Amino acid sequence: MRYADGGGLTAAGRAKREAVRFQAAEMCEQGMRPPEVAHRLRVSRKSAYAWHAAWRDGGKPALAFKRPGGFACQLNDAQAERLQAELEAGPAAHGWSEDQRWTLARVAELGLRVRDVAFRRSCHRSMV
Repeated sequence: MRYADGGGLTAAGRAKREAVRFQAAEMCEQGMRPPEVAHRLRVSRKSAYAWHAAWRDGGKPALAFKRPGGFACQLNDAQAERLQAELEAGPAAHGWSEDQRWTLARVAELGLRVRDVAFRRSCHRSMV
C-alpha cells in the first residue's frame, strides 16, 4: 500500500528498507536465487523476485528509493503554509459545522480556495 509520505515510513525507515534491497542486489550479483535471498533476508519470496527482476533490468540503482507517485503539489510554499493554518482552524471555520471531520473532498476544496485567493490577489496587484 502506498501512502503520501513514502510508504508511511520515516526517512530512517526508508533508508533501512533501501539497505535491505541493496543487500538483495549484492546477493543476486553473487548468483544467489530469489528464494535463498528471501530466506536469508527474512522477506517474502514475492519481494525477492521483484527485487531480482528490478536488479536484472536496471542494476542496483533500480532498487533505490523513489519518490512517491502521484501529482506534485500545485501550491507554492506560502500557499501550503496557509492551507496548513486553515486546516488547523477546523472544518467549522470554513462552513462545515454539521460534521467536524476533514474529508478528502473538503481538504481538496479548501486547497482550491487557498490557491484561488492567491491567484486573485496576484491578478489584482497586476491590474493596479
